[in-house]
Amino acid sequence: MTFEAGSRVTLLFDFWDVHGPAGMVLSVFVVLLLTVFYELLKVWKVRLGKPLEQPTQPTFPLTFPPPLHSSDSQGSSAVFASSLSESSLAPTEQAAPTPSPMNRWRLHGIQTAMHFLQVTLGYILMLCVMSYNTWIFLGVILGSVLGYFIWFPLLGQI
Repeated sequence: MTFEAGSRVTLLFDFWDVHGPAGMVLSVFVVLLLTVFYELLKVWKVRLGKPLEQPTQPTFPLTFPPPLHSSDSQGSSAVFASSLSESSLAPTEQAAPTPSPMNRWRLHGIQTAMHFLQVTLGYILMLCVMSYNTWIFLGVILGSVLGYFIWFPLLGQI
């Protein structure tokens, strides 16, 4: 089989039979939106796998660093000994609260449903590409690129 650039194609089911340019544009748009949604599902699935983090604010003394008044090594070492250590400057991480067994099962059920939806949508998009229509193929590729461009910056905010 080879790719063709015509405007006649049957996608997935007999009722999705495209006969003209307007139908092809609409079909490419639908496939593009499905692919963008597929990329969103990937981000949501990663987001559900991460625990919610509470932001911590480190507190620093008002006079940091402590003033150095002595030029000799013994005086400066005494000042440094009384200053905060590096480990006390690092923000403390609070252990994430362990979810109850009921919440873990609920989260696992949601993740399983999302996985099912992602796999199903992935196979549907694969079957669309297997129609060997150039326009549908480009719709899937552009939808994937557009979805990655829109949704994956959200992973940096998680």
